Amino acid sequence: MSLVVQKSIDIRFSEVDSMGVVWHGSYVRFLEDGRECFGDRFGLGYLDVATKGLFIPIVDMKLSYKKSAKYGDKLVIETKFISSLAAKLIFEYTIYREADMAVLVKAQTTQVFTDKEGQLLLCCPDFYTDWKNSVGI
Repeated sequence: MSLVVQKSIDIRFSEVDSMGVVWHGSYVRFLEDGRECFGDRFGLGYLDVATKGLFIPIVDMKLSYKKSAKYGDKLVIETKFISSLAAKLIFEYTIYREADMAVLVKAQTTQVFTDKEGQLLLCCPDFYTDWKNSVGI
């Protein structure tokens, strides 16, 4: 089973550089938009994790830029959950330009579970195992 969400966004003026091209760092925020959309849709949002007394910081991020987006473009952020036996969340992303479905960025993030003091959890938290079972993973 594949857990995937799509979110559309409009490129705002504040997200582009002086050439009117989306600044490379803006894509990090777009990945966050995708993760928040995923969490809302599948019940694994940041507040869901925080209420369990845990955090899920990003420990690895890879972005591969394929084509540029410009001010006024509408983009689609596709966020796919990649299952792992380890106590971590892995997401793969494809960001498209809506007008022609051109692939602009391919990316991946990895997040780990920590307690509120920042101590890494080596085993999956019970609620995460329960969540995976509830969505058929």
